[in-house]
Amino acid sequence: MMDYINSLDWSKIPDLLRYHMESPMIFSSGLFFVLFLGFLPLYGLLRKTTTLRIIYVVLFSLFFYYKSSGIYVLLLLFATTSDFLIAHRMSKVTDQNMRKRWVALSILINLGILSYFKYFNFLADLITQGISSLGIAVGNETVSSLQWEAWDIFLPVGISFYTFQTMSYIIDVYRGDVKPLKRWIDYTFYVSFFPQLVAGPIVRAKDFIPQIHRRPMVSRGEFGRGLFLIILGLLKKAIISDYISLNFVDRVFDAPTLYSGVENLMAVYGYALQIYCDFSGYSDMAIGIALFLGFHFNKNFDVPYTSTNITEFWRRWHISLSTWLKDYLYIPLGGNRKGKVRTYINLIITMLLGGLWHGADLRFILWGGMHGLALALHKIWGTLFHRKGKVQKRYIAGKLLGGIITFHFVCFAWIFFRADSIAIVEEVVNQIIYQFHPEIMWDFVVGYRWVLLLMLIGYTLHYLPKTWRRASERWLVRAPFVVQMLLLVVLIFLVFQFKSADVQPFIYFQF
Repeated sequence: MMDYINSLDWSKIPDLLRYHMESPMIFSSGLFFVLFLGFLPLYGLLRKTTTLRIIYVVLFSLFFYYKSSGIYVLLLLFATTSDFLIAHRMSKVTDQNMRKRWVALSILINLGILSYFKYFNFLADLITQGISSLGIAVGNETVSSLQWEAWDIFLPVGISFYTFQTMSYIIDVYRGDVKPLKRWIDYTFYVSFFPQLVAGPIVRAKDFIPQIHRRPMVSRGEFGRGLFLIILGLLKKAIISDYISLNFVDRVFDAPTLYSGVENLMAVYGYALQIYCDFSGYSDMAIGIALFLGFHFNKNFDVPYTSTNITEFWRRWHISLSTWLKDYLYIPLGGNRKGKVRTYINLIITMLLGGLWHGADLRFILWGGMHGLALALHKIWGTLFHRKGKVQKRYIAGKLLGGIITFHFVCFAWIFFRADSIAIVEEVVNQIIYQFHPEIMWDFVVGYRWVLLLMLIGYTLHYLPKTWRRASERWLVRAPFVVQMLLLVVLIFLVFQFKSADVQPFIYFQF
């Protein structure tokens, strides 16, 4: 044993602990699992010493974020500290106008940071195009062909998530929904808690803060459920999502005209499954890891593709974001309290801004606009065809048709989300409409049999009755510890068999 330890190349450890831009640390990487297994024993020993445990978790969380974004961990600390001080100061003020000014300062700081890192080039390009189209005079010359040369601005991982989280805390303190935390370390714990830090779910202060000082207790059932979620998340992300992405979806979206309409259509279906498995897989692992530490997060996905209308879809997809947009944007805009027309406008505005939150590009704005318009049309449909006080009876055929329409609308909108440009969107749609070529179907099935098999498994798991999933979860919870660990080892083995040379970052890292 000592000979084995002495043979290890310890000189590589400092390099492993340094940040590498090309390979940020994520939950599905081997390095994270090694570090997390090393983290757990001391966490257990510190279970009864609240302050030391909080400091220990904060240090690990900051290291985790450093491994994801490097020096921009300082930006996280700045945003955390500024909002902690603002909330503390606001709690000392009784004048409502002054309290509003503190909220405005917090929003200005948070949105200012987010706008620079995420939207600066986008806004500068829009302004430049506006000047060019208007032919505005600059000096003695009329500018008609200005072009913006984009700055090389690094987008820190998860900045949109922790920005929304800190903003919601300030607003909740202002509303009186939560009391401001007295200790900076407690607030830093809330913002930087590593399971949800880089890709959500967006955890609300009123749900999380009461758990900080509670002694972490993990029952056998919670351990089993956490393990089930981690296994499920790994299966979704590291096997299904990564494999169909690298071996099919990315190839088609990189050059749609090289593939038939059949292949383009299947790539759209593939991307719908890829982004769901990627993001819900991360959420599953985040919730499972938090459970191991004695913390409870709300569900973030609830089989969204089983929805029979677009409103139901947004109650099931990225629940923490959709509820955030509802509580902090849609309702403050007036919600449904100012008449039907204003309700529809509020829905569209909310989703347009939700689209912009996902990315600084016209494609994301169009994606959000389509969903906003669909939500408004669904409300109009409900107003026209459902009598007040009596909901029209819905038959199985109607639900099935609604499900098919909703799924394909969502898939169509995903094209704008995935494509690198509007030109790529047009190519994908044109190939599906004008170059379908169903005669190549058999060759396609043979050529992409493993991709199609994983897609079949992914969609089958998604559409299985919830009772089946609950039954499998109960079985794993009740299984002996040896069986639980054996399943985890088998899954990790499969991950290594399916994975590419490089670990694939989560899609929502870019948001």
